[in-house]
Amino acid sequence: MNRTVLITGGSGELGQVLVARYTEANDRVFFTFHQNSKNAGKIAEKTGATPIQADLTKPDQVAQMIEQIEKQVPAIDILINNAGATQVMPFALIEEEDWDYIINANLKSMFLTTKAVARGMIAAKKGVIINIGSIAGKRLLEVPVHYATTKAAVFGFTVSLAKELARYKIRVNMVTPGMLESGVSSMVPEKRKEEYLKHCTAGRPGKMSEVASVIYFLSSEDASYINAQEIIVDGGL
Repeated sequence: MNRTVLITGGSGELGQVLVARYTEANDRVFFTFHQNSKNAGKIAEKTGATPIQADLTKPDQVAQMIEQIEKQVPAIDILINNAGATQVMPFALIEEEDWDYIINANLKSMFLTTKAVARGMIAAKKGVIINIGSIAGKRLLEVPVHYATTKAAVFGFTVSLAKELARYKIRVNMVTPGMLESGVSSMVPEKRKEEYLKHCTAGRPGKMSEVASVIYFLSSEDASYINAQEIIVDGGL
């Protein structure tokens, strides 16, 4: 394909699968990581993708990241906002600093990165942005309130941005995974997993590769008529 792709949170469970998927398609892939430099190095060595260490909640580090990328390529064609964090705790125990941490990790980082990348896309009058949500922000589930709040907010960010950037031929969509075999889902108590699977028509957790396939499709020309949409990949909940 030879497109330029930026995947935030590329050293995470889903991020790794996405990095591999796009590099296998001969795209030029950059991915971010925050602290796990050892794992990022392994991913880079295995896939040929370029790792960039950055705290995406810091405007100066986001600017440096974009500058580093733009020194190597003319523009970013695809942005996948995959970086994020969660905490497993009841609402009564969430402190202000916990709330701010999750808001910053899941929303501020997405805002800063998207704003920086969108400038180049607007100039090029083309681009694809895909934001990663969570079923935690869609269904009546026992999940951390601050995490669910941020994931629900991703939808508003997606559809409003899609409307604004449509004039520049930039598509913005959202992919919302349900319970998966690994990643954040590994923190879900066994009882909650059983409840989920009881109501899931697929009768099993999803695979990272299944979510990655939907994301890859949305970023392709085959999905050129899909914009401002949320695609839920939850096995039929």
